[in-house]
Amino acid sequence: MSTKFINWIILIVLALIWGSSFILMKRGLDVYSSDEVAALRILIAFLFLSPLLFRHVKRPLLVHWKSFVAMGTFGNFIPAFLFTKAETGLSSSLAGILNSLTPLFTLLLGVMFFRAKTRMVNVIGLMLGFIGAVGLMTVGKNVDINSNLLYGSYIILATLFYGLSVNVIKSKLGGVNPITATVWAMMFIGPMAGMYLFGFTDFTTRLSSNPQALQSLGYVSILAIFGTALSVIVFNVLIKNTSALFASSVTYLIPIVAMGWGGVDGDSIYFLHYLWIGLILIGVYLVNKKKSLKILPE
Repeated sequence: MSTKFINWIILIVLALIWGSSFILMKRGLDVYSSDEVAALRILIAFLFLSPLLFRHVKRPLLVHWKSFVAMGTFGNFIPAFLFTKAETGLSSSLAGILNSLTPLFTLLLGVMFFRAKTRMVNVIGLMLGFIGAVGLMTVGKNVDINSNLLYGSYIILATLFYGLSVNVIKSKLGGVNPITATVWAMMFIGPMAGMYLFGFTDFTTRLSSNPQALQSLGYVSILAIFGTALSVIVFNVLIKNTSALFASSVTYLIPIVAMGWGGVDGDSIYFLHYLWIGLILIGVYLVNKKKSLKILPE
């Protein structure tokens, strides 16, 4: 099995996992506040990975501590809070669609700050994918982005941070084992999430008083383990083996999965959705043409 084929399989698996994360966040919000869902997600992911601390946290790697903090903060901690806050005002499917802005910010930040180089065909693919994502937002009788610009801005800011994190991982942590990088990143942000959850929210009260609390906690746990802990490791493998732009293009496939879950949850799906999805797939193909964006390590 070729490496290229494996990379595409990883891309599709990540899209399935992260595309499902929006409906899992929504189920968590049935009981918990947006801050509680976000903090739970980070804390549970940290606890899940904590048995690996003794093997992967080694003193020589302290030289990368700034990059680990940036990876954890901009790639996981802040976006987790921004996305759950956004879902209090947007549908899960629309949140997934807006997430497709990530490759655009990855490209822009890479060129501006990380000495990235790319080809015109990749830029064309990027634009086609973005147009397809915007097109998806315009379909339907009740398009809520116009009346919820504030909530949409939370996701736009989150995708900006995602783009920054991807560039940091590619340029600064390319030689670090993906599992090691993830464990280090979670080691910095996991305890902060725990302190915030138990010190500044009503999580324990909701857990003990709401009859649906355990069920929602189960959904958030699935989100944390698969949507954060395991998928971040796999995503780091993809970044290491390919390019920052290839890896971030997973967010062009995420809206398809998120829209599917939205349909299961009662959101309407129209024929135009499939046309825009087709444009997204063409964009993903062009973005991932050979010799796509490369970031030069310092």
